[in-house]
Amino acid sequence: MTASVDETTFRGEPAIRLVAGEMSATFLPRLGMTGASLRHGGREHLALPGGLDALRAGKTLGLPLLAPWANRLARRRYRAAGVPVDLTRLRLTTDENGLPMHGLLVGKPGWRLDGHDVRRGIPRLSTSIDVDARAFPFPHRIELLITVRDAQLRVDTTIVPTGRRRVPAAFGWHPYLRLPRSPRARWRLRLPPRTHLALDAAGIPTGAAQPAPSEHDVIGRRTFDDLYRLGRDHHLALEAEHGAAVELWCGANYPFAQVWVPPGRPFAALEPMAAPTNALLAGAVPLVARGDTFTASFTLAVSSGHR
Repeated sequence: MTASVDETTFRGEPAIRLVAGEMSATFLPRLGMTGASLRHGGREHLALPGGLDALRAGKTLGLPLLAPWANRLARRRYRAAGVPVDLTRLRLTTDENGLPMHGLLVGKPGWRLDGHDVRRGIPRLSTSIDVDARAFPFPHRIELLITVRDAQLRVDTTIVPTGRRRVPAAFGWHPYLRLPRSPRARWRLRLPPRTHLALDAAGIPTGAAQPAPSEHDVIGRRTFDDLYRLGRDHHLALEAEHGAAVELWCGANYPFAQVWVPPGRPFAALEPMAAPTNALLAGAVPLVARGDTFTASFTLAVSSGHR
């Protein structure tokens, strides 16, 4: 099996490509270390709505890291780890309601390539970035370890405090997934037993929660923008009728997931999250003390189905 890590370009941008057999994953260091391609058997499984210009403008696409917080905040002031933070005069990415959205790193430069190699046939990429900003005054380093093996992409995300303050761990990832050769209406969505966390009209948790049974149903005309607290089973998937699938396996430190299936788009998102939406305001966020680290891992497993 061929295995390599190559410095290359993707649509004119410097890129790192990890290859293991029929599987390849490409990341863009100068654009937020965003995953721009996930190919198996020659077929692409990430969607890039708007292209790289949209990513440069702070829009999410492909496989972006959402940090220091995932999803949106209900207000421009929050208090985390005992520290008050005021965002009112800061330029931030916002949603259609003007709420701060998806943190500070989407499409941004500053990532270091700490090393890459192939060990026992497994390509590995280590990369990191320092975070200390007025919008998130909790100094820390984010370290990524990215590996590809057996038609699987694994991403380990680690927070390392670099100051005296405890660091809230509220990050997540937002994979824009597609199944080639199959219209989205025919995809089946597989979800485990979970708790559905109700959201208000602005997408903020209301506090209401309801158990939801496992499901394995055709998407059809349904749409989703739903937040779940996962139970013991952290396995979600999109499956096509011809056997193609993308499966998300969330590690223990991703106890939440957002499922986004927007109307009229040829993709869907299964999003691992270390904390729920609005966790910095609600206080429902893990805190990483100086001298400790926090690592959350997820795996995307891809199968191309019948050819």
